[in-house]
Amino acid sequence: MEYKDYYKILGVPREASAAEIKRAYRKLAREFHPDKNKAKGAEDKFKSINEANEVLSDEKKRAAYDQLGPNWQNGQRFSPPPGWSHGRPGGMGAGDSGGFSDFFSSLFGGGGFAGAGFDEAGSNFAGGNRDQHASLAISLEDSFEGATRSITLGNRNLNVRIPKGVMAGQTIRLPGQAPRGGDVLLEISFAPHPKFKADGRDIQTTLNITPWEAALGGPVPVPTLGGAVELNLPAGTTAGRRLRLKGRGLPGTTPGDQFVTMQIVVPPAETEAQKNAYEQMRALFIGFNPRGQT
Repeated sequence: MEYKDYYKILGVPREASAAEIKRAYRKLAREFHPDKNKAKGAEDKFKSINEANEVLSDEKKRAAYDQLGPNWQNGQRFSPPPGWSHGRPGGMGAGDSGGFSDFFSSLFGGGGFAGAGFDEAGSNFAGGNRDQHASLAISLEDSFEGATRSITLGNRNLNVRIPKGVMAGQTIRLPGQAPRGGDVLLEISFAPHPKFKADGRDIQTTLNITPWEAALGGPVPVPTLGGAVELNLPAGTTAGRRLRLKGRGLPGTTPGDQFVTMQIVVPPAETEAQKNAYEQMRALFIGFNPRGQT
């Protein structure tokens, strides 16, 4: 039976941390999920990804797999970790691998496992024992304002209250909502935003300004999660300068701040008048050398 290199399947080194394995799995699972990827072989790839994650995300199963290695058939049969053959929610028990490989079943004694998939909102999940773990991508606005979201896990619809100030990596617990009576644990992540990026409770953004705004300073409007505010730009602001809007980040006992990085945008000289304006500027600043003195 062919050895399956689970590390290679997930594209991580053998010394990868649990967090690195988790990130690699989520990325690949989204890419190859059959509901999203109709390419030939995507479904088989998705099964292999789930199989690899099922082993490498569990400390005991990973240790067992690492101990046997590629020569597992030539060595002593390894006993699977306690509880491995207890079956999976929904009735999967020993000998029912749900489409996973013979190598997987042989290596771990044919025990059941908790499946993995995506709900309609794009959250992936892997149930285990009584509790069910899931990841839920929300917008930064959801965290800033608080929200209620409806998600689907398997064939079940759940309403989730998003509290104000929840941060990426934190978990929302839905008591008693798992199929076997356990809790649903939703790990929060932030969906990509066109303007903002979260850093803990702080928010990072880039603001385009004109050369005259940079040189002369003055008030400029800045978008925030709570709406546009006015920032007093200091005269002589250079590209890359970072200014802080205190308390304009995600809410909390101590609210985060918003950090604004300046980017100077030079307008094109398209008309004769515009070209003349630049010529006059060059004449007026003839002694200025942005590359330093040579």
